[in-house]
Amino acid sequence: MRYIHDYDSPIGRILLASDGEALVGLWFEGQKHFASTLTEAEQAARPALCDDAVRWLDGYFAGEKPDFTPRINLIGTPFQRSVWARLLEIPYGQTVTYGRLAEALGGASPWAVGGAVARNPISIVVPCHRVVGANGALTGYAGGVDKKLKLLELEKAGITADSPKNRGGSLQ
Repeated sequence: MRYIHDYDSPIGRILLASDGEALVGLWFEGQKHFASTLTEAEQAARPALCDDAVRWLDGYFAGEKPDFTPRINLIGTPFQRSVWARLLEIPYGQTVTYGRLAEALGGASPWAVGGAVARNPISIVVPCHRVVGANGALTGYAGGVDKKLKLLELEKAGITADSPKNRGGSLQ
């Protein structure tokens, strides 16, 4: 059974999904691949573990660097899960390019990495917004580039709408 909960963030409504033991989804309303891990047999109830996710989001949107990660269960292919695991290594307030992420994955195709990043089912917590284009440009984000920019500004990642900049986070 999956459980869902709506969260009103300062940059748009978010849907949280849990399997009762871990967070399995976190999507901005209407984003690409929205609710991709859900079925019709969902319950609009908030289990206790969603409280951790809500506490994490409350702190994050208050501008605090999270000091914990809610329990998560990443549902995807082995390659997708390996990409998502690398996303969790990108430090708060830093960015990494698709190319650097591909290199860290043993020379995977940046296009394949981009496809996996786009299908990340647990946005923000698994920080796909910290991946940028080769020149630091804000390329793609399933929730919308406007939200990606706001998340990076919140983290003080040194990226603005006028002058995108890659701070070169390390995955080594």
